[in-house]
Amino acid sequence: MKGLDYRWLEALDAVIANGGFDRAADALFITQSAVSQRVKQLEKLVAQPVLVREMPPQPTAIGKKLLGLYRRVQLLEQELIPELAPEGFSRIVTVPIATNADSLATWLLPALTPLMNAQTLEINLIVDDESRSLNRLRSGEAVVAVSSEPTPLHGCIATPLGTMHYRCVSTPDFKARYFPNGLNSDSVSRAPAVVFDRFDDMHTQFVSERFNLPTVGWRSHMVRSSDAFVKMAKLGVAYCLIPELQIEQELAEGSLIDLCPGDGVERHLYWHHFANQSGVLADMTDACLRYANEVLG
Repeated sequence: MKGLDYRWLEALDAVIANGGFDRAADALFITQSAVSQRVKQLEKLVAQPVLVREMPPQPTAIGKKLLGLYRRVQLLEQELIPELAPEGFSRIVTVPIATNADSLATWLLPALTPLMNAQTLEINLIVDDESRSLNRLRSGEAVVAVSSEPTPLHGCIATPLGTMHYRCVSTPDFKARYFPNGLNSDSVSRAPAVVFDRFDDMHTQFVSERFNLPTVGWRSHMVRSSDAFVKMAKLGVAYCLIPELQIEQELAEGSLIDLCPGDGVERHLYWHHFANQSGVLADMTDACLRYANEVLG
Protein backbone atom coordinates (compact mmCIF):
# COMPACT_ATOMS: atom_id res chain seq x y z
CA MET A 1 0.00 0.00 0.00
CA LYS A 2 1.37 3.37 -1.00
CA GLY A 3 1.90 5.84 1.83
CA LEU A 4 -0.11 8.98 2.47
CA ASP A 5 0.70 12.14 0.58
CA TYR A 6 0.03 14.99 2.98
CA ARG A 7 -0.91 17.25 0.09
CA TRP A 8 -4.00 15.04 -0.28
CA LEU A 9 -4.86 15.54 3.38
CA GLU A 10 -4.20 19.25 3.03
CA ALA A 11 -6.71 19.36 0.16
CA LEU A 12 -9.32 17.47 2.19
CA ASP A 13 -8.83 19.80 5.13
CA ALA A 14 -9.12 22.87 2.88
CA VAL A 15 -12.37 21.61 1.31
CA ILE A 16 -13.95 21.10 4.74
CA ALA A 17 -12.58 24.32 6.25
CA ASN A 18 -13.63 26.49 3.31
CA GLY A 19 -16.92 24.80 2.49
CA GLY A 20 -16.19 23.66 -1.05
CA PHE A 21 -13.65 22.83 -3.76
CA ASP A 22 -13.52 26.29 -5.37
CA ARG A 23 -12.75 28.07 -2.10
CA ALA A 24 -10.26 25.37 -1.17
CA ALA A 25 -8.46 25.99 -4.45
CA ASP A 26 -8.28 29.72 -3.70
CA ALA A 27 -6.93 29.03 -0.20
CA LEU A 28 -4.24 26.66 -1.52
CA PHE A 29 -3.41 28.76 -4.60
CA ILE A 30 -4.01 25.83 -6.94
CA THR A 31 -6.78 24.99 -9.42
CA GLN A 32 -10.10 23.47 -8.48
CA SER A 33 -9.18 20.50 -10.65
CA ALA A 34 -5.99 19.95 -8.65
CA VAL A 35 -7.92 19.96 -5.37
CA SER A 36 -10.41 17.47 -6.77
CA GLN A 37 -7.61 15.25 -8.06
CA ARG A 38 -5.85 15.20 -4.69
CA VAL A 39 -9.04 14.22 -2.90
CA LYS A 40 -9.67 11.48 -5.46
CA GLN A 41 -6.13 10.16 -4.95
CA LEU A 42 -6.81 10.00 -1.21
CA GLU A 43 -10.06 8.13 -1.80
CA LYS A 44 -8.27 5.73 -4.12
CA LEU A 45 -5.71 5.03 -1.40
CA VAL A 46 -8.28 4.22 1.30
CA ALA A 47 -10.71 2.62 -1.21
CA GLN A 48 -13.72 4.59 0.06
CA PRO A 49 -15.13 8.12 0.03
CA VAL A 50 -13.61 10.65 2.39
CA LEU A 51 -16.25 13.30 1.65
CA VAL A 52 -20.00 13.50 1.48
CA ARG A 53 -20.36 15.74 -1.55
CA GLU A 54 -23.12 18.03 -0.38
CA MET A 55 -23.18 21.76 0.32
CA PRO A 56 -21.13 22.27 2.32
CA PRO A 57 -19.09 19.06 1.96
CA GLN A 58 -18.83 16.91 5.10
CA PRO A 59 -16.17 14.31 5.96
CA THR A 60 -17.13 10.66 6.15
CA ALA A 61 -16.10 8.57 9.16
CA ILE A 62 -12.75 7.72 7.56
CA GLY A 63 -12.44 11.33 6.42
CA LYS A 64 -12.73 12.50 10.05
CA LYS A 65 -9.99 10.08 11.09
CA LEU A 66 -7.71 11.31 8.31
CA LEU A 67 -8.39 14.93 9.28
CA GLY A 68 -7.56 14.06 12.88
CA LEU A 69 -4.24 12.59 11.77
CA TYR A 70 -3.46 15.62 9.62
CA ARG A 71 -4.23 18.09 12.40
CA ARG A 72 -2.13 16.19 14.93
CA VAL A 73 0.77 16.18 12.47
CA GLN A 74 0.30 19.93 12.01
CA LEU A 75 0.48 20.43 15.77
CA LEU A 76 3.68 18.40 16.03
CA GLU A 77 5.14 20.44 13.18
CA GLN A 78 4.14 23.73 14.81
CA GLU A 79 5.93 22.68 17.99
CA LEU A 80 9.06 21.39 16.24
CA ILE A 81 9.71 24.26 13.83
CA PRO A 82 10.74 26.80 16.51
CA GLU A 83 13.40 24.35 17.73
CA LEU A 84 14.84 24.12 14.22
CA ALA A 85 14.60 27.83 13.43
CA PRO A 86 17.05 30.60 14.41
CA GLU A 87 17.04 31.80 18.00
CA GLY A 88 14.19 34.15 18.79
CA PHE A 89 11.85 32.63 16.20
CA SER A 90 8.45 31.68 17.60
CA ARG A 91 5.27 30.28 16.17
CA ILE A 92 1.81 30.20 17.69
CA VAL A 93 0.24 26.75 18.07
CA THR A 94 -3.49 26.43 17.28
CA VAL A 95 -5.18 23.75 19.38
CA PRO A 96 -8.74 22.42 18.85
CA ILE A 97 -10.25 21.71 22.29
CA ALA A 98 -13.50 19.84 22.90
CA THR A 99 -15.15 21.11 26.07
CA ASN A 100 -18.48 21.16 27.81
CA ALA A 101 -20.22 24.53 28.05
CA ASP A 102 -20.02 24.69 31.85
CA SER A 103 -16.24 24.33 31.89
CA LEU A 104 -16.03 27.03 29.23
CA ALA A 105 -18.19 29.32 31.34
CA THR A 106 -16.16 28.80 34.52
CA TRP A 107 -12.56 27.58 34.73
CA LEU A 108 -11.22 26.78 31.24
CA LEU A 109 -10.55 30.26 29.84
CA PRO A 110 -8.82 31.55 33.01
CA ALA A 111 -6.61 28.45 32.93
CA LEU A 112 -5.57 29.14 29.33
CA THR A 113 -5.18 32.91 29.70
CA PRO A 114 -1.42 32.95 30.57
CA LEU A 115 -0.57 30.92 27.46
CA MET A 116 -2.80 33.07 25.25
CA ASN A 117 -1.27 36.25 26.71
CA ALA A 118 2.19 34.87 26.01
CA GLN A 119 1.10 34.50 22.36
CA THR A 120 2.12 30.85 22.26
CA LEU A 121 -1.39 29.45 21.98
CA GLU A 122 -4.50 29.97 19.85
CA ILE A 123 -7.58 27.93 20.68
CA ASN A 124 -10.37 26.50 18.56
CA LEU A 125 -13.16 25.60 20.99
CA ILE A 126 -15.63 22.84 20.13
CA VAL A 127 -18.51 22.88 22.62
CA ASP A 128 -20.38 19.67 23.36
CA ASP A 129 -21.90 17.89 26.33
CA GLU A 130 -19.32 16.38 28.70
CA SER A 131 -20.74 12.92 27.96
CA ARG A 132 -20.12 13.36 24.21
CA SER A 133 -17.04 15.59 23.98
CA LEU A 134 -14.74 12.55 23.84
CA ASN A 135 -16.29 11.71 20.46
CA ARG A 136 -14.66 14.88 19.11
CA LEU A 137 -11.26 13.51 20.13
CA ARG A 138 -12.14 10.11 18.72
CA SER A 139 -13.15 11.62 15.36
CA GLY A 140 -10.04 13.79 15.14
CA GLU A 141 -11.87 17.11 15.38
CA ALA A 142 -10.07 17.89 18.67
CA VAL A 143 -6.67 16.99 20.12
CA VAL A 144 -7.73 17.40 23.76
CA ALA A 145 -11.12 17.00 25.43
CA VAL A 146 -12.84 17.80 28.71
CA SER A 147 -15.08 14.82 29.40
CA SER A 148 -16.98 13.01 32.15
CA GLU A 149 -15.69 9.70 30.74
CA PRO A 150 -12.81 8.34 32.88
CA THR A 151 -11.57 5.75 30.35
CA PRO A 152 -9.04 7.11 27.82
CA LEU A 153 -8.93 6.29 24.13
CA HIS A 154 -6.09 4.15 22.83
CA GLY A 155 -2.86 6.15 22.91
CA CYS A 156 -4.37 8.79 25.18
CA ILE A 157 -4.30 9.70 28.86
CA ALA A 158 -7.29 10.72 31.02
CA THR A 159 -6.33 12.80 34.06
CA PRO A 160 -8.87 13.91 36.70
CA LEU A 161 -9.63 17.63 36.63
CA GLY A 162 -11.93 17.69 39.65
CA THR A 163 -15.65 17.70 40.36
CA MET A 164 -18.21 20.17 39.08
CA HIS A 165 -20.88 20.72 41.74
CA TYR A 166 -24.34 21.67 40.46
CA ARG A 167 -27.06 23.28 42.59
CA CYS A 168 -30.75 23.43 41.80
CA VAL A 169 -31.63 27.13 42.01
CA SER A 170 -34.27 29.76 41.31
CA THR A 171 -35.19 33.25 42.47
CA PRO A 172 -37.10 33.59 45.77
CA ASP A 173 -40.17 34.79 43.84
CA PHE A 174 -40.05 31.75 41.54
CA LYS A 175 -39.89 29.46 44.56
CA ALA A 176 -42.87 31.21 46.16
CA ARG A 177 -44.86 30.86 42.93
CA TYR A 178 -44.09 27.26 41.98
CA PHE A 179 -42.74 25.63 45.13
CA PRO A 180 -44.62 27.19 48.09
CA ASN A 181 -44.61 23.80 49.83
CA GLY A 182 -41.24 22.68 48.52
CA LEU A 183 -40.31 20.45 45.60
CA ASN A 184 -42.45 17.38 45.02
CA SER A 185 -43.57 15.39 42.02
CA ASP A 186 -46.59 17.62 41.40
CA SER A 187 -44.83 20.99 41.71
CA VAL A 188 -41.81 19.85 39.68
CA SER A 189 -44.13 18.67 36.89
CA ARG A 190 -45.65 22.17 36.64
CA ALA A 191 -42.54 24.35 37.04
CA PRO A 192 -40.53 25.27 33.90
CA ALA A 193 -36.94 24.02 33.98
CA VAL A 194 -33.98 24.56 31.63
CA VAL A 195 -32.03 21.89 29.72
CA PHE A 196 -29.04 22.41 27.44
CA ASP A 197 -30.14 20.31 24.44
CA ARG A 198 -32.04 17.14 23.63
CA PHE A 199 -29.07 15.03 24.74
CA ASP A 200 -28.78 16.70 28.14
CA ASP A 201 -29.86 14.11 30.72
CA MET A 202 -28.72 15.85 33.92
CA HIS A 203 -32.06 17.43 34.82
CA THR A 204 -33.90 14.32 33.65
CA GLN A 205 -31.93 12.17 36.07
CA PHE A 206 -32.36 14.75 38.81
CA VAL A 207 -36.18 14.77 38.71
CA SER A 208 -36.41 11.05 37.99
CA GLU A 209 -34.29 9.96 40.95
CA ARG A 210 -35.72 12.41 43.48
CA PHE A 211 -39.36 12.68 42.48
CA ASN A 212 -39.96 9.47 40.54
CA LEU A 213 -40.97 11.39 37.44
CA PRO A 214 -40.76 10.04 33.87
CA THR A 215 -38.20 11.33 31.40
CA VAL A 216 -40.91 13.31 29.60
CA GLY A 217 -43.98 15.24 30.66
CA TRP A 218 -42.42 18.04 32.73
CA ARG A 219 -41.94 21.55 31.36
CA SER A 220 -38.55 22.72 30.10
CA HIS A 221 -36.85 25.36 27.99
CA MET A 222 -34.00 24.25 25.73
CA VAL A 223 -31.13 26.77 25.91
CA ARG A 224 -27.69 25.95 24.52
CA SER A 225 -25.73 28.38 26.68
CA SER A 226 -24.43 28.13 30.23
CA ASP A 227 -24.63 31.91 30.66
CA ALA A 228 -28.26 31.83 29.51
CA PHE A 229 -29.03 29.27 32.24
CA VAL A 230 -27.95 31.83 34.83
CA LYS A 231 -29.80 34.67 33.11
CA MET A 232 -33.06 32.72 32.86
CA ALA A 233 -32.85 31.72 36.51
CA LYS A 234 -32.17 35.33 37.57
CA LEU A 235 -35.06 36.58 35.41
CA GLY A 236 -37.36 34.27 37.34
CA VAL A 237 -38.70 32.39 34.33
CA ALA A 238 -37.30 28.96 35.23
CA TYR A 239 -35.37 26.91 37.75
CA CYS A 240 -32.30 24.89 36.77
CA LEU A 241 -29.12 23.09 37.72
CA ILE A 242 -26.13 25.45 37.54
CA PRO A 243 -22.47 24.93 38.57
CA GLU A 244 -21.95 26.39 42.03
CA LEU A 245 -18.72 27.93 40.74
CA GLN A 246 -20.76 30.00 38.28
CA ILE A 247 -23.24 31.49 40.75
CA GLU A 248 -21.26 32.06 43.95
CA GLN A 249 -22.11 35.77 43.99
CA GLU A 250 -25.82 35.23 43.26
CA LEU A 251 -26.08 32.68 46.07
CA ALA A 252 -24.21 34.94 48.47
CA GLU A 253 -26.43 37.97 47.77
CA GLY A 254 -29.65 35.92 47.69
CA SER A 255 -30.75 36.72 44.14
CA LEU A 256 -30.70 32.95 43.59
CA ILE A 257 -31.47 30.38 46.26
CA ASP A 258 -30.72 26.67 46.58
CA LEU A 259 -33.99 24.76 46.24
CA CYS A 260 -32.47 21.49 47.47
CA PRO A 261 -29.77 22.32 50.03
CA GLY A 262 -27.23 19.52 50.30
CA ASP A 263 -28.77 17.61 47.40
CA GLY A 264 -27.19 18.77 44.17
CA VAL A 265 -25.53 16.92 41.31
CA GLU A 266 -21.85 16.13 40.87
CA ARG A 267 -20.00 15.55 37.60
CA HIS A 268 -16.42 14.31 37.68
CA LEU A 269 -14.37 15.74 34.80
CA TYR A 270 -11.27 14.40 33.05
CA TRP A 271 -8.68 15.95 30.74
CA HIS A 272 -8.11 13.63 27.76
CA HIS A 273 -5.00 14.11 25.64
CA PHE A 274 -2.53 12.15 23.55
CA ALA A 275 0.30 10.56 25.48
CA ASN A 276 3.13 12.08 23.45
CA GLN A 277 2.55 15.76 24.29
CA SER A 278 5.42 18.22 24.50
CA GLY A 279 6.08 21.95 24.22
CA VAL A 280 3.01 24.19 24.22
CA LEU A 281 0.64 21.22 24.37
CA ALA A 282 2.30 19.96 27.55
CA ASP A 283 2.26 23.49 28.99
CA MET A 284 -1.45 23.72 28.20
CA THR A 285 -2.19 20.43 29.93
CA ASP A 286 -0.19 21.43 33.00
CA ALA A 287 -1.93 24.82 33.20
CA CYS A 288 -5.42 23.34 32.87
CA LEU A 289 -4.83 20.55 35.38
CA ARG A 290 -3.32 22.93 37.92
CA TYR A 291 -6.06 25.56 37.61
CA ALA A 292 -8.95 23.07 37.52
CA ASN A 293 -7.62 21.19 40.55
CA GLU A 294 -7.56 24.47 42.46
CA VAL A 295 -11.09 25.57 41.64
CA LEU A 296 -12.84 22.21 41.26
CA GLY A 297 -11.03 20.36 44.06
